[in-house]
Amino acid sequence: MCTTVKWESEGFHFVGRNLDFEVSYGQKPVATPRNFVFNFRNGLTLESHLAIIGMATVAQGYPLYFDATNEKGLSAEGLMFKTAKYSPQRGENCFASFELIPYLLGTCQSVKEAKERLKEIKVTDEAFSSAFPPSPLHWMICDQKECITVEVEDGKVKVYDNPVGVLTNCPDFGKQLFSLNNYPFLSPSDPKDRFSSSYPLSSYSRGMGTRNLPGGLDSESRFVRAAFSALNASKEKDEKKAVAQFFHILRSVCQIKGLDEVESGFEYTIYTSCVDMDRCIYRFMTYEDFEIKEAALFACDLDAKGLTEF
Repeated sequence: MCTTVKWESEGFHFVGRNLDFEVSYGQKPVATPRNFVFNFRNGLTLESHLAIIGMATVAQGYPLYFDATNEKGLSAEGLMFKTAKYSPQRGENCFASFELIPYLLGTCQSVKEAKERLKEIKVTDEAFSSAFPPSPLHWMICDQKECITVEVEDGKVKVYDNPVGVLTNCPDFGKQLFSLNNYPFLSPSDPKDRFSSSYPLSSYSRGMGTRNLPGGLDSESRFVRAAFSALNASKEKDEKKAVAQFFHILRSVCQIKGLDEVESGFEYTIYTSCVDMDRCIYRFMTYEDFEIKEAALFACDLDAKGLTEF
C-alpha cells in the first residue's frame, strides 16, 4: 500500500509519498516536456501542454506515472484503492485511469482548475496493455495552496477537500478523515493527570502524549500517524533541514521487509519521494539506498518532444 503527504515548511511546499509494494516495476524519475504528444484513448491529442516530472515506468514510450508534478507545482499521487469502480464507458471526456495524471497535470495549473475538469470527466477501466491492467486507485491532487482527494465509486468521480494533506489506501477518504476523531488525546506534550484527585500519577517517560498513536502498517494506522506527524512536525527555514524533516515524516510510516506478508512475498517501501512544488525538484531515496537523489524539471529541455529518463 502507500502513504502520501503534503507539507509546508517556512515557505517551502513539499509533496511526496512512500510507494509500498512487493515488486518493483523498474520505475525512475521521468520528465515529460511540453511538446511530447499524448494520444488519449478517447481520441484527444495533446501536442502541447505543461511540462511534468515524476516517478514513472516507461512502457512503449509512454510514461505511466505513479506520482508527478507539473511546471506550475500542481501535483498528483496515485495510491491503491481496492474499492475503486471505474466507468465502463468510452468516448468523449472519458479517460483511462493511467491517463488521469498526465491529462490533469498537462492541462491544469492549479487545484481550482483540476476541480473544474473533474466535473466533466469519467475515469474508465480501460487497460494500458495486457501487461498493465487497470490498477484500482484513488488520487491526492494538490498545489501550494489547496489539496483534494479524488475517488471513483460506481463509475462516478467524487472529489473531497483534503484539509490534512494526507492519503493512504482503504477505506474511502471520508472514513479515513473521520477516523482522526478517535485520537483527540494525542499531543506532542505530556498529558495532564486526570485519573483521580485522590491518587496522583507520575509520568515515567518522555513522549507520553503519543502513547496511543497507532503503530500498525494498516491503512488507517498509517493515515493517523502520518497526519499527526505532518500537522505537528517542526517547521524549518533552512532548505536542507526542511527536506530532511519531510523525509522523516514519511519514513515514520515506511514498511520494512518481513513485516507485511502478502501472497507473493512481503510489501515494503520501495521508494520515498519529496517534491519541491515551487522549483519542481524531484528528490527520492530507495529502500536499499538512503542517499537523497535529485532530478530537476527545469534542468531539462522543456520544449523538446522526447522524454527525459533519469
